[in-house]
Amino acid sequence: MAHTNVAIETRTGEPPRPSSSRRRKWPPEASIFLVLVGMGLFFEALGWFVNGQSFLLNADRLEVMILQMSVIGIIAVGVTQVIITGGVDLSSGSVVAVAAMVSASLAQEAGYGRAVYPALTGLPIVWPILAGLAVGLVCGLINGALISHTGLPPFIATLGMMVSARGVAKWYTHGRPISMLTDDFAWIGSGMHPVVIFLVVALIFHIALRYTRYGKFTYAIGANRTAARVSGINVGRHLIIVYSIAGLLAGLAGMVTSARAITGQAGMGVNYELDAIAAAVIGGASLAGGVGRIGGTIIGVLILGVMTSGFTFLRIDAYYQEIVKGVIIVAAVVADQYRNRKRSS
Repeated sequence: MAHTNVAIETRTGEPPRPSSSRRRKWPPEASIFLVLVGMGLFFEALGWFVNGQSFLLNADRLEVMILQMSVIGIIAVGVTQVIITGGVDLSSGSVVAVAAMVSASLAQEAGYGRAVYPALTGLPIVWPILAGLAVGLVCGLINGALISHTGLPPFIATLGMMVSARGVAKWYTHGRPISMLTDDFAWIGSGMHPVVIFLVVALIFHIALRYTRYGKFTYAIGANRTAARVSGINVGRHLIIVYSIAGLLAGLAGMVTSARAITGQAGMGVNYELDAIAAAVIGGASLAGGVGRIGGTIIGVLILGVMTSGFTFLRIDAYYQEIVKGVIIVAAVVADQYRNRKRSS
């Protein structure tokens, strides 16, 4: 069998460098960024017309928007990698809840009599962090193993994890919230720390996808799984790694969520997986696999944040937000299918 250094044609948006006459002048994210700018200007104009206030020039509003979307962004970085392989992860929102509950239960103040584990209160901050990450990693590992070794479609495997993980989150304290968290743990979610964590995560996996063998294998599997296997890539093992990373990032998001709220609740993370998938798809990731970039996902996260913040700013009912979000997702998928047909013709 050919070794993994055999060239593999992928649809990554990173083709072999063409001649200068055919070289792309604009990066793939440029058109998505223009949508973001246009949406911001749209809400700015409506803000002055309806409320007589600026939407974009309000620093407090922008800070709240970025903070709200940072957790979705952390999840979306992992989901993007799953989508690039041609899969999907529906479990990340539920994994957020389990990780939030477990990490919060190990971050309760010393001597708190109603703690989940009275003997484990007042632990150093490293333990709740590691616990939250470990929960996410295990959930992702199970997803990857089911998909790789049993042949289950990613939709079914991660749907099962979504239901089971949410049940575990509710069972963990029988639905009771976890409170009295230490100041050290709460510090993780304070200020702009969630945003910094999101940007660091995005940078790490931007580099990994674009410049490492991990990224090459990820794109190759999504573009043509059979060709990737023939070229020597251990597809099953790599899928386990990708889904484990997605679970790890969902666990990180859960830990950040509980630190930011200074509580752990089983209802955390509801619909986060849908927002993360939407951000990735809006950002240019193809549900057919083989296409996607972290930079596009970041812009997709910002588009969702601007839309949500803009609707709130204009006092538009929340259910209209869901309607518009659904329309945007469908439009993004239709555009992706059109690009795929045009590319194959």
